[in-house]
Amino acid sequence: MKNANILVVDDETYIVELVKFNLEKEGYQVVVAYDGQNALSIVESEMPDLIVLDIMLPHMDGLQVCRNLKKDERYHSIPIIMLTARAEEVDTIMGLELGADDYIKKPFSPRELVARVKARLRAVRILAAEKTVTSKAYIYKNLIMIPEQHEVFLNDVKLDLTPKEFELLRLMATHQGRVFNREVLLEKVWGYEFSGDTRTVDVHIRHLRQKLNDDSSFPRYIETVRGVGYRFVEDRTAIRR
Repeated sequence: MKNANILVVDDETYIVELVKFNLEKEGYQVVVAYDGQNALSIVESEMPDLIVLDIMLPHMDGLQVCRNLKKDERYHSIPIIMLTARAEEVDTIMGLELGADDYIKKPFSPRELVARVKARLRAVRILAAEKTVTSKAYIYKNLIMIPEQHEVFLNDVKLDLTPKEFELLRLMATHQGRVFNREVLLEKVWGYEFSGDTRTVDVHIRHLRQKLNDDSSFPRYIETVRGVGYRFVEDRTAIRR
Protein backbone atom coordinates (compact mmCIF):
# COMPACT_ATOMS: atom_id res chain seq x y z
CA MET A 1 0.00 0.00 0.00
CA LYS A 2 2.73 2.40 -1.08
CA ASN A 3 0.20 5.04 -2.15
CA ALA A 4 -2.00 4.58 0.88
CA ASN A 5 -3.87 7.67 2.08
CA ILE A 6 -2.92 8.58 5.65
CA LEU A 7 -4.61 11.12 7.91
CA VAL A 8 -2.32 12.88 10.40
CA VAL A 9 -4.10 14.60 13.29
CA ASP A 10 -2.20 16.85 15.71
CA ASP A 11 -2.61 20.44 16.92
CA GLU A 12 1.14 21.06 16.81
CA THR A 13 2.03 22.28 13.33
CA TYR A 14 5.67 21.24 13.43
CA ILE A 15 4.74 17.64 14.34
CA VAL A 16 2.18 17.50 11.53
CA GLU A 17 4.78 18.78 9.05
CA LEU A 18 7.44 16.38 10.34
CA VAL A 19 5.17 13.35 10.04
CA LYS A 20 3.75 14.50 6.70
CA PHE A 21 7.22 15.03 5.21
CA ASN A 22 8.51 11.61 6.26
CA LEU A 23 5.40 9.74 5.11
CA GLU A 24 5.30 11.50 1.75
CA LYS A 25 8.98 10.68 1.28
CA GLU A 26 7.94 7.00 1.49
CA GLY A 27 5.33 7.49 -1.23
CA TYR A 28 2.22 7.85 0.94
CA GLN A 29 -0.51 10.41 0.34
CA VAL A 30 -1.10 12.53 3.44
CA VAL A 31 -4.02 14.68 4.58
CA VAL A 32 -3.92 16.60 7.85
CA ALA A 33 -6.21 17.90 10.58
CA TYR A 34 -5.49 20.00 13.64
CA ASP A 35 -8.50 19.19 15.83
CA GLY A 36 -10.75 16.25 16.56
CA GLN A 37 -13.92 17.49 14.92
CA ASN A 38 -12.15 18.31 11.68
CA ALA A 39 -10.51 14.89 11.77
CA LEU A 40 -13.91 13.18 11.83
CA SER A 41 -15.08 15.26 8.87
CA ILE A 42 -11.97 14.35 6.87
CA VAL A 43 -12.39 10.65 7.67
CA GLU A 44 -15.91 10.81 6.27
CA SER A 45 -14.82 12.53 3.06
CA GLU A 46 -11.41 10.91 2.48
CA MET A 47 -11.75 7.39 3.96
CA PRO A 48 -8.04 7.17 4.85
CA ASP A 49 -6.24 3.84 4.97
CA LEU A 50 -4.63 4.70 8.33
CA ILE A 51 -4.82 7.47 10.93
CA VAL A 52 -2.01 8.93 13.03
CA LEU A 53 -3.92 10.50 15.91
CA ASP A 54 -2.71 12.69 18.77
CA ILE A 55 -4.49 12.29 22.11
CA MET A 56 -4.35 15.94 23.19
CA LEU A 57 -6.52 17.84 20.68
CA PRO A 58 -8.75 20.91 20.88
CA HIS A 59 -12.56 20.64 20.71
CA MET A 60 -12.51 16.83 20.86
CA ASP A 61 -9.60 14.79 22.17
CA GLY A 62 -8.07 11.83 20.35
CA LEU A 63 -9.67 9.29 22.67
CA GLN A 64 -13.15 10.56 21.76
CA VAL A 65 -12.23 10.59 18.07
CA CYS A 66 -11.04 6.99 18.37
CA ARG A 67 -14.22 6.02 20.24
CA ASN A 68 -16.45 7.55 17.56
CA LEU A 69 -14.59 5.90 14.69
CA LYS A 70 -14.39 2.43 16.22
CA LYS A 71 -18.12 2.27 16.98
CA ASP A 72 -19.00 3.23 13.39
CA GLU A 73 -19.10 0.24 11.02
CA ARG A 74 -17.89 2.40 8.14
CA TYR A 75 -14.63 3.28 9.87
CA HIS A 76 -13.96 0.73 12.62
CA SER A 77 -11.44 -1.23 10.53
CA ILE A 78 -9.23 1.82 9.81
CA PRO A 79 -5.98 1.33 11.78
CA ILE A 80 -5.20 4.06 14.31
CA ILE A 81 -1.73 4.85 15.67
CA MET A 82 -2.04 7.19 18.63
CA LEU A 83 0.51 9.83 19.60
CA THR A 84 0.83 10.79 23.24
CA ALA A 85 3.00 13.19 25.21
CA ARG A 86 1.42 12.19 28.49
CA ALA A 87 3.43 10.22 31.00
CA GLU A 88 0.42 8.39 32.46
CA GLU A 89 -0.13 4.88 31.18
CA VAL A 90 -3.89 5.21 31.70
CA ASP A 91 -4.29 7.19 28.46
CA THR A 92 -2.41 4.58 26.47
CA ILE A 93 -4.43 1.75 27.99
CA MET A 94 -7.70 3.58 27.39
CA GLY A 95 -6.77 4.21 23.76
CA LEU A 96 -5.99 0.55 23.17
CA GLU A 97 -9.21 -0.49 24.90
CA LEU A 98 -11.15 1.86 22.64
CA GLY A 99 -9.69 0.06 19.62
CA ALA A 100 -6.48 1.93 18.76
CA ASP A 101 -3.99 -0.38 17.07
CA ASP A 102 -0.72 1.08 18.27
CA TYR A 103 0.74 4.06 20.10
CA ILE A 104 3.98 5.96 20.11
CA LYS A 105 5.21 8.42 22.73
CA LYS A 106 6.49 11.91 21.99
CA PRO A 107 9.23 12.73 21.28
CA PHE A 108 9.50 9.99 18.69
CA SER A 109 11.80 9.04 15.85
CA PRO A 110 10.23 9.67 12.42
CA ARG A 111 11.88 6.45 11.25
CA GLU A 112 10.13 4.50 14.01
CA LEU A 113 6.77 6.04 13.16
CA VAL A 114 7.19 5.20 9.47
CA ALA A 115 8.10 1.62 10.43
CA ARG A 116 4.92 1.36 12.53
CA VAL A 117 2.84 2.68 9.65
CA LYS A 118 4.37 0.21 7.20
CA ALA A 119 3.83 -2.70 9.58
CA ARG A 120 0.20 -1.78 10.18
CA LEU A 121 -0.57 -1.38 6.48
CA ARG A 122 1.18 -4.68 5.75
CA ALA A 123 -1.15 -6.38 8.22
CA VAL A 124 -4.19 -4.80 6.58
CA ARG A 125 -3.03 -6.03 3.17
CA ILE A 126 -2.43 -9.58 4.42
CA LEU A 127 -5.77 -9.74 6.22
CA ALA A 128 -7.56 -8.53 3.11
CA ALA A 129 -5.73 -11.05 0.92
CA GLU A 130 -6.60 -13.83 3.35
CA LYS A 131 -10.20 -12.60 3.48
CA THR A 132 -9.96 -12.29 7.27
CA VAL A 133 -10.54 -8.55 7.61
CA THR A 134 -12.48 -9.03 10.85
CA SER A 135 -9.74 -11.16 12.43
CA LYS A 136 -7.19 -9.82 14.89
CA ALA A 137 -3.59 -9.62 13.79
CA TYR A 138 -0.57 -9.24 16.04
CA ILE A 139 2.51 -7.51 14.67
CA TYR A 140 6.06 -8.07 15.91
CA LYS A 141 8.64 -6.27 13.78
CA ASN A 142 8.29 -8.09 10.40
CA LEU A 143 6.20 -10.89 11.89
CA ILE A 144 2.40 -10.94 11.60
CA MET A 145 0.31 -13.50 13.46
CA ILE A 146 -3.40 -14.18 12.84
CA PRO A 147 -4.45 -16.44 15.75
CA GLU A 148 -7.96 -17.21 14.45
CA GLN A 149 -6.50 -18.57 11.22
CA HIS A 150 -3.44 -20.19 12.82
CA GLU A 151 -1.34 -18.28 10.29
CA VAL A 152 2.00 -16.49 10.62
CA PHE A 153 3.66 -14.30 8.01
CA LEU A 154 7.29 -13.19 7.94
CA ASN A 155 7.99 -10.36 5.49
CA ASP A 156 4.67 -11.15 3.75
CA VAL A 157 5.58 -14.84 3.32
CA LYS A 158 3.34 -17.37 5.05
CA LEU A 159 5.31 -19.71 7.32
CA ASP A 160 4.67 -23.43 7.42
CA LEU A 161 4.46 -24.01 11.17
CA THR A 162 3.38 -27.20 12.88
CA PRO A 163 0.51 -26.88 15.40
CA LYS A 164 2.95 -27.10 18.33
CA GLU A 165 5.29 -24.53 16.80
CA PHE A 166 2.37 -22.18 16.29
CA GLU A 167 1.15 -22.62 19.87
CA LEU A 168 4.64 -22.04 21.26
CA LEU A 169 4.95 -18.85 19.23
CA ARG A 170 1.45 -17.65 20.10
CA LEU A 171 1.92 -18.26 23.82
CA MET A 172 5.25 -16.46 24.07
CA ALA A 173 4.43 -13.65 21.63
CA THR A 174 1.24 -12.71 23.46
CA HIS A 175 3.18 -12.58 26.75
CA GLN A 176 6.16 -10.53 25.62
CA GLY A 177 9.05 -10.34 28.05
CA ARG A 178 7.73 -13.13 30.26
CA VAL A 179 10.15 -15.99 30.79
CA PHE A 180 8.67 -19.47 30.32
CA ASN A 181 10.56 -22.44 31.70
CA ARG A 182 10.38 -25.72 29.83
CA GLU A 183 7.98 -27.34 32.28
CA VAL A 184 5.47 -24.52 31.89
CA LEU A 185 5.73 -24.67 28.10
CA LEU A 186 5.13 -28.40 28.21
CA GLU A 187 2.08 -27.86 30.40
CA LYS A 188 0.62 -25.02 28.32
CA VAL A 189 1.35 -26.36 24.84
CA TRP A 190 1.46 -30.15 25.23
CA GLY A 191 -1.01 -30.48 28.10
CA TYR A 192 -0.95 -31.75 31.67
CA GLU A 193 -0.71 -35.38 30.65
CA PHE A 194 2.47 -34.96 28.61
CA SER A 195 5.22 -37.12 30.09
CA GLY A 196 7.98 -36.58 27.52
CA ASP A 197 11.47 -35.20 27.97
CA THR A 198 11.73 -31.43 28.36
CA ARG A 199 14.25 -31.50 25.52
CA THR A 200 11.17 -31.76 23.29
CA VAL A 201 10.72 -28.03 23.91
CA ASP A 202 14.30 -27.28 22.87
CA VAL A 203 13.85 -29.18 19.60
CA HIS A 204 10.65 -27.33 18.74
CA ILE A 205 12.18 -23.97 19.65
CA ARG A 206 15.16 -24.71 17.42
CA HIS A 207 12.90 -25.57 14.47
CA LEU A 208 10.77 -22.49 15.13
CA ARG A 209 13.82 -20.25 15.16
CA GLN A 210 14.96 -21.70 11.85
CA LYS A 211 11.62 -20.87 10.25
CA LEU A 212 11.74 -17.35 11.72
CA ASN A 213 15.31 -16.85 10.48
CA ASP A 214 16.06 -16.00 14.10
CA ASP A 215 19.69 -16.08 15.23
CA SER A 216 19.91 -17.43 18.79
CA SER A 217 23.06 -15.34 19.35
CA PHE A 218 21.28 -12.10 18.38
CA PRO A 219 17.57 -12.95 18.69
CA ARG A 220 14.90 -10.74 17.17
CA TYR A 221 12.03 -12.88 18.43
CA ILE A 222 12.86 -15.78 20.76
CA GLU A 223 15.53 -15.33 23.41
CA THR A 224 17.10 -18.06 25.54
CA VAL A 225 17.29 -17.20 29.23
CA ARG A 226 20.19 -19.35 30.26
CA GLY A 227 19.35 -21.88 32.96
CA VAL A 228 15.66 -20.89 32.96
CA GLY A 229 13.88 -21.14 29.63
CA TYR A 230 12.70 -18.89 26.80
CA ARG A 231 10.97 -15.58 26.27
CA PHE A 232 9.72 -13.54 23.36
CA VAL A 233 11.74 -10.36 22.90
CA GLU A 234 9.56 -7.46 23.98
CA ASP A 235 8.64 -5.13 21.15
CA ARG A 236 6.33 -2.14 21.29
CA THR A 237 5.15 -2.62 17.72
CA ALA A 238 3.28 -5.71 18.82
CA ILE A 239 -0.18 -4.27 19.21
CA ARG A 240 -3.19 -6.14 17.97
CA ARG A 241 -5.26 -5.04 15.03
